[in-house]
Amino acid sequence: MMLHRFFLRFVCIAPMLGVAIATQSVGLAQAIPVTQANEAAPRPLSVASLSAERANPSMSQVTSVSQLSDVQPTDWAFQALQSLVERYGCIAGFPDGTYRGNRALSRYEFAAGVNACLDRINELIAAGLSDKVSRDDLAVLQRLQEEFAAELATLRGRVDALEARTAELEANQFSTTTKLSGEVIFAIADAFGDGDISDNQTVFQNRVRLDFLTSFRGDDSFFIRLESGNADTFADSGLDQGELTFNFLDTDDDFVINALGYLFPAGDFDIYVAAAAPFWQDFVPVLSPQLDDITGGSGALSSFGESSPIYKIGLATGAGVGFNYTPFEAVTLSGGYFADTSADPTAGEGLFNGAYAALGQLTVTPAERLQFAFTYANAYFTDLGPGGGSIFDFSTGTATTEDPFNGGELAITNTYGIEAAYDISSRFAINAFGLFSDVQQLDGNDDAEIWSYGLGLAFPDLFGEGNLGGFIAGAEPYVGGDDDVALHLEGFYKYQLNDFISLTPGVIFIGAPGGENADDAVIGVFRTTFKF
Repeated sequence: MMLHRFFLRFVCIAPMLGVAIATQSVGLAQAIPVTQANEAAPRPLSVASLSAERANPSMSQVTSVSQLSDVQPTDWAFQALQSLVERYGCIAGFPDGTYRGNRALSRYEFAAGVNACLDRINELIAAGLSDKVSRDDLAVLQRLQEEFAAELATLRGRVDALEARTAELEANQFSTTTKLSGEVIFAIADAFGDGDISDNQTVFQNRVRLDFLTSFRGDDSFFIRLESGNADTFADSGLDQGELTFNFLDTDDDFVINALGYLFPAGDFDIYVAAAAPFWQDFVPVLSPQLDDITGGSGALSSFGESSPIYKIGLATGAGVGFNYTPFEAVTLSGGYFADTSADPTAGEGLFNGAYAALGQLTVTPAERLQFAFTYANAYFTDLGPGGGSIFDFSTGTATTEDPFNGGELAITNTYGIEAAYDISSRFAINAFGLFSDVQQLDGNDDAEIWSYGLGLAFPDLFGEGNLGGFIAGAEPYVGGDDDVALHLEGFYKYQLNDFISLTPGVIFIGAPGGENADDAVIGVFRTTFKF
């Protein structure tokens, strides 16, 4: 006994679970958004995700089975259900009057529809409205119950089990408003080369992150990150470049707050406020969707390999604000301001008088799989050089870019970048970038020109679902006229062992380490990532 092309099992079962789907609009406000951009030091989410689709098709009550244009009446059971729905409004459908299905309804699905009408009539009787229910309808329901008794019993057993499991989850859940997620990285790495690099030893390092995501309204996200690790860089062995994605913080295995911020929509704007450790990648599209994986544990191995170094300018700061604005579907404007010593009230410091970085970007999406971005960054440094700040953080770039004036501490930079990304297919994506930075010494008359460019190839689901192959080639930031081109070649393969564990071996080649005419260096890495 079948009703043809009568689909959407959930709509039929929902009334059994007490789900109010008849007139409610379902949207992004019903879930905590999850981060979609990426970064040099990964973030839990991005404001860009808040700009995504904000509503799904709403449900509305259907008063006649004949309104469901996809349904073909074939037997008495259909006629009986039609009569009940017309009288009592038992079943909900989409506003266009269809269930958007193209197959026959199983006996279990039909039984769920019958059960919905049973529940509706029981509600009327319990409310003292038994006169609204005819004896003929009760007889029809009794016949339907008898014919579908086995299916109804099975469905009710499943619902009882589901309710028990739901009650157990609610009683033991971490929080009703906060989601906890974690990532643990174990990595074995070594650097090979001449000079000081030859004295380097193999290391076994770890990094642990706990992210707390809280939504107060449904379309906002308050995030706190606790981080611990011992993943130091190879800088002490003479290799300043090729920093790995998990080398951002050596806490001696003590937990520290590594991210603290709030993301929320305000009209046509998505607003980003960070009270600790702001990152451009939190809200600015970096156009490296496969290699820059947000967490730093599943994409490229190096900070340079993730995305353009222009997003590494001014990250050693204390607080920041930013926004995204999409005036047209294919155009997004992004902007932000990060302050280095925002909490320091002494002269020459504070939110607006100390070192800072400001960035603006225009992102254009002319086609579904194609994006371009034009980026400008302006930064002011009060302590540039050894022991102080760097133009590009996380050991991205040569030692000369860190201190282009041999001790000139005051400097201002104007950096211009262009980025592009193209998903050629679901199995092959490409991204590219280039940047030029003009650096002016403020406590002297010197200046410097810094260049960088790169190309990334990503192969999602390579040799299996969830896997990722990647290759990056480019030049890390180097000072034109002073440095040799800082060649960077990187290859890796992430094997997704299961939903929670991935294994990523890879190799990074660094030409002319430090920007000098030195022997090349090679970094070997085996990264294991646990997510929960």
